[in-house]
Formats: sequence, structure tokens, C-alpha cells
Amino acid sequence: MAHVTCSEVQVHGNAVSYAEAGAESGGPVVLLVHGIASRASQWERVMERLGESCHVIAPDLLGHGSSAKPRGDYSLGAHACGIRDLLATLGHDRVSLVGHSLGGGIALQFAYTFPERVERLALVSSGGLGREVSIFLRAATLPGAELLLPLLAGSWVRRAGGKAGGLLRRAGVSLPESLQECLSGFGSLGDPEARAAFVHTARSVLDPAGQRVDARDRLYLAADLPLFVVWGRKDAIIPVAHGEALAASVPNTRLEVFEQSGHFPHLTEPGRLAQVLARWIEQTPPVLIDTAALTARLREPLRAAPAPSA
Repeated sequence: MAHVTCSEVQVHGNAVSYAEAGAESGGPVVLLVHGIASRASQWERVMERLGESCHVIAPDLLGHGSSAKPRGDYSLGAHACGIRDLLATLGHDRVSLVGHSLGGGIALQFAYTFPERVERLALVSSGGLGREVSIFLRAATLPGAELLLPLLAGSWVRRAGGKAGGLLRRAGVSLPESLQECLSGFGSLGDPEARAAFVHTARSVLDPAGQRVDARDRLYLAADLPLFVVWGRKDAIIPVAHGEALAASVPNTRLEVFEQSGHFPHLTEPGRLAQVLARWIEQTPPVLIDTAALTARLREPLRAAPAPSA
């Protein structure tokens, strides 16, 4: 297995922490993008295996993990630009992107904004492909959520929740899977700056009705990009139907459903995820997107549109 190292670099005056594996073995550069309230360390077991054949980088997004948590823009576009600048700082021009949940939305935004920098795109339980999302994430966008999060993130609450969960399981009662999966990220929100970044990030892509950002109207631009979709059948945060619909709508998309996983296949089945990603990367030649072709594709609807009536 490849050794995973952790480093830090300054980008625009902000500290960005990142994990890296497989640098000595060379191979394709693969960037792993985590989801909301998560961090790069969640990818570690995937990196150990994927790093055997690839050069793997996994950053802590700004506002997450050990990276800086400035008062600023936490939109998908800002995160995509931050990833571009991190890669440029590290000396990488083109990468294969793997994004989980919010990270999938960021990866989609990156591929849309900087298509010439993307060789392949893999989405794991990705956001940005439909409105449906867990009610517990939607609740984070409600007024006053900032006041509740410190309670949910408190260590005493997590300890009490763990004990209560154990008692409920022994009694044959289980918490909703969506709540269990959301609570798994709350441990990172004990810090006020992390909570503020979480709320700003959540409100940039969600509202009480669900996901506000939807990439489906632009997926026709991805027709030339190798696309791999991985989803957990038991995902209680973002339904697997989003992945199935994406695979059906974009030609030549590969879909892999993990029947025993929920929203976090990289935690529940890291070996399998690393294996399918490595195989897909090995079998899929990198592409260099022709931006002129994208421009022509954008103009096609205009040419086909009927002339306006007098």
C-alpha cells in the first residue's frame, strides 16, 4: 500500500492542508474532493490503495479540517477556483477528479469552469443532480441553525448520543440512517469558525426545499468527458436515483452501485472503491477537452431556436 503524507501550503495567504500518496510511483494525478463537514483524512484508506498506481492528492477544503477558515466565499465556484489554484501551486496542470457529495458538486463546477484541466471525472454520491436531499441537511439552512449547531457538535452531546444509540439498538430501535450519516460529520463543527463555514457552504447550495444548485441542464457539455458514477444503494442523504438518472442521460457513463453502502462508500468499502477507481482510470484514456467544440455546442440551441415572432 502507498504511504499517505500530510502537508500544508499557502494559497492566497490561507493555509491549505492536503494529503498525498503515490508520488514516487508517478501515474495519473487524481484529486479527491471531500463533502461538507468532512475532511481529507476520510479518503485515507482509499488513498493507500489508489496511490499504488496513481499520484493522489486530497485537500481539506477551505473551512474544513486543518485548512484555514476565513470569512469569505464558500460557493461551489469559489471552491473550484481554490482547487485550481492549489493544483497550480503544487505544479499540476491536469487531473482526474473524484468528488464526494458536496465535493461532487465542486468537481462538476470545476469541470464546467476549467474543462481543459480535467482528464476524467468521477462522482461519488454527488450533490448537484436533483433537488432531493436529507431533511437534516436542509435544516442547516434554516434561520437560527447557527445556534443549534454548537449543541449538536458538543462532545457531551456526541457521547450521550452514542450511549442513547447503543441503548436503542439493544432495544431493537434504530435512528434514521440519514440522521446517523449526518451526525458523522458534526464532530468537526466544535470550532466556531468551522461552524460558520459549514453554514455558509450549506446555504450556498441548499435551502429548506432541497438542493438549489442543479448541473443537469449543462450535462450535455460533458458528452466528451469520461464520467464514472459511484453510489451507495442505502444512501439516505442523496438518493441513488440521482446517479442512475445521470448515467442514463449522459452517453458512455459508467455506473457502479455499492449495494451495502450508504452515503459514504469511501468509508464503508474503501478497498472496493479504490479498486474500481484504479481500474476505471487504467482503462479510460485521458481526454483533452476542445474548448472550441464546447463553444459550438453551446451555440447549437441558438441556431436551432425558432425566430422570434414579430
